[in-house]
Amino acid sequence: MVEQSTREIELARINAETAKIAWHELQRFFAQGKAVEVSPELDVVAVAYELSVDNQKQFQSWVAAGQVGVVADAQAQEWYDANALMWAVVIRPWVLVQPILQDEIK
Repeated sequence: MVEQSTREIELARINAETAKIAWHELQRFFAQGKAVEVSPELDVVAVAYELSVDNQKQFQSWVAAGQVGVVADAQAQEWYDANALMWAVVIRPWVLVQPILQDEIK
């Protein structure tokens, strides 16, 4: 049996903790300033992993590119109005959210 790396094990754990949830249910995290948007072109699990291991260089690269950041008021309102369905995962104290695209809904 091949031994899994610590990274693979942690990625699997984070993936298992990821859930689909309506934006309305995430309002308290947004109100606390703890909702972090992850761009659809990124893998939310990979972003969560890098945050969990405090990879500041990678995280700052995503922030600088506008691919990761605290959810803006206008974006939150748009998601609220649509009651958008999100992928979400908690990496304390943050909740990473990523909108589920229509073609992903099954």
